[in-house]
Amino acid sequence: MLFFYNLFFPLVFLFFLPGLIVKYIRRSGYKATYCERFGIFGAARRRELKEWRGAVWLHAVSVGETNLTLPLLKAWAEAEPGRKFILSTTTTTAQEIARNKTDPARVKVIFCPIDWCFFVWSAMRLIRPSKLVIFETELWPQLISSAKRSGAKLMLANTRISDHSFRGYRRFRFVIAPMLRKFDRICAQTELDRERLLTIAPGIESRVSVCGNIKFDQAPPAGDGADFPALFGEQGITVLLAASTHSPEEPLILDTFMALQKEFPALRLVLVPRHAERGNDIEKMIRDRGLSYHRRSNDTGDKQGFAVLLADTTGELARLIKGADLVIMGKTLAGNDEGQNIIEPAVMGKPVVCGRQLKNFRQALDALVKGDAVLRVMKDDELTGAVRSLLADPAKRRELGERARAVMLKSRGALKKILAEVREA
Repeated sequence: MLFFYNLFFPLVFLFFLPGLIVKYIRRSGYKATYCERFGIFGAARRRELKEWRGAVWLHAVSVGETNLTLPLLKAWAEAEPGRKFILSTTTTTAQEIARNKTDPARVKVIFCPIDWCFFVWSAMRLIRPSKLVIFETELWPQLISSAKRSGAKLMLANTRISDHSFRGYRRFRFVIAPMLRKFDRICAQTELDRERLLTIAPGIESRVSVCGNIKFDQAPPAGDGADFPALFGEQGITVLLAASTHSPEEPLILDTFMALQKEFPALRLVLVPRHAERGNDIEKMIRDRGLSYHRRSNDTGDKQGFAVLLADTTGELARLIKGADLVIMGKTLAGNDEGQNIIEPAVMGKPVVCGRQLKNFRQALDALVKGDAVLRVMKDDELTGAVRSLLADPAKRRELGERARAVMLKSRGALKKILAEVREA
């Protein structure tokens, strides 16, 4: 099977290559060593990585997974001071965060090679890891097979099987099951995730543990939140932040904001799209509505006294959330129902409004609903009324946020469990 995968991979890769190039050009982040995605390492880099042979290799795809990996990496390094680590990412934005938040004396940060045999072999021959820990459910056949053949222990951490993934994995279990059976330990987020893993790959019961979701262990960012009065050039404002939005949520959120600003003149909107490269499209939506705005990525638009801040940047979301008064959770409205990380604003004690369901954050939403710690809207046309109710009642906003923080504190503990599992494997 792997032979045919590698045989046809170049043809499939060529199909996706234009999109990869566009993302490379449009996305910010660290790009100096992007050639590592193609298994190309400079002479100095090869010497550096050879000295790290036998390290633990942790792989995180993008910014979200990288932010989850860092606390585990920190705890593991403290528990085993002599241990060396490799941290790989796929995206340039995650690469920048990983490089800025790790100690080069303990952790070498690389780009994960694209999953073709020659690219992966190049990296694997250099690193020869003792363990490979993959976050969430990144199942790449060549990477998994090469690591296993090299003698590394394989682990999946913070594993979640979404409804969509489960349907696909079950349909192609003849491909997925052999990969899952190569793992020595799998740390599932919930019992449902464990059941789905066992449905896909029967016989791995002893290797799958329910450890919880490490996202609950996230600590609020250190330091102050964004200074919105300075950013907007106004004092006494109330900031509504739409976090990690997806198309076509922005028109709904902009129209909601316009309706509410008539009643609450001090209201200001911060739009943070999940994909910063959509900034041009969103900027046009704002302009078409005649709203004054400032675009953060290129410092264009009005400099002060504007209504909307378009934060089409990366790595700033936590700080922006911390400075906001009220959060609308993206990927939950206008036909979106998979959700984004609702745990992040809840941990910071922010009042959150979201859509009816978050399929990818079902456990977190269930806990918040049970604790009366989130305001859900069942239909899009309820959004304006829901936000209005919180804007009109600051005490209600404060109480909702405090309950959200309390729910998150009760749900912690996954980090300790996952660390024990990966160290023992």
